[in-house]
Amino acid sequence: MSALVLASASARRGELLARLGIGFEVVPANLDERVAPGEAPAAYAERMARAKAAAVAPSRPDAWVVGADTVVALQDAILGKPENAAQARAMLEALAGRTHHVITGYCLRRGASEHVRVVTTEVDVAPLDAREIEAYVGSGEWRDKAGGYAIQGVFGYAVRAVRGSYTNVVGLPLAEVVADLRRLGALPGFPYELGR
Repeated sequence: MSALVLASASARRGELLARLGIGFEVVPANLDERVAPGEAPAAYAERMARAKAAAVAPSRPDAWVVGADTVVALQDAILGKPENAAQARAMLEALAGRTHHVITGYCLRRGASEHVRVVTTEVDVAPLDAREIEAYVGSGEWRDKAGGYAIQGVFGYAVRAVRGSYTNVVGLPLAEVVADLRRLGALPGFPYELGR
């Protein structure tokens, strides 16, 4: 068993952690992820991160469990994962030509020890005409993506600026997560043992 567990089925989070060359285990937390009435985006992201870590931690008492949740927020509205092309189209129309926030809450938990942080990144999207939006919706890249887009994919051409963590927009703010894991002693030898 690994000393680090990712409590998420997100392929993007797994890919980001894998790039670091550190060993980890994936144990998805199956939770009700509905937004509570009136819940603010940052509060929702933090609540879900805590819940994911708490759901998995009892089965891995000796490991650091990483629970995380990423939301796209336009003002106070949470843009979740679109369920169909119509929802994806509506989200892209709302984001086009505007600045929005990508917010990730993450929780590092081992036994009763818990560390929680919320990281916010500002993203500027270029104006998009109807043909561009239709082409992107037709690509299917929006599926299973908060806000209906993937910055690391084709949609990257439409992103004019990113202020803050780029990897946060992908799904996990690596600089912050790694710094906290190192401070907690969860990554002994990192990054000094890279390539060994």
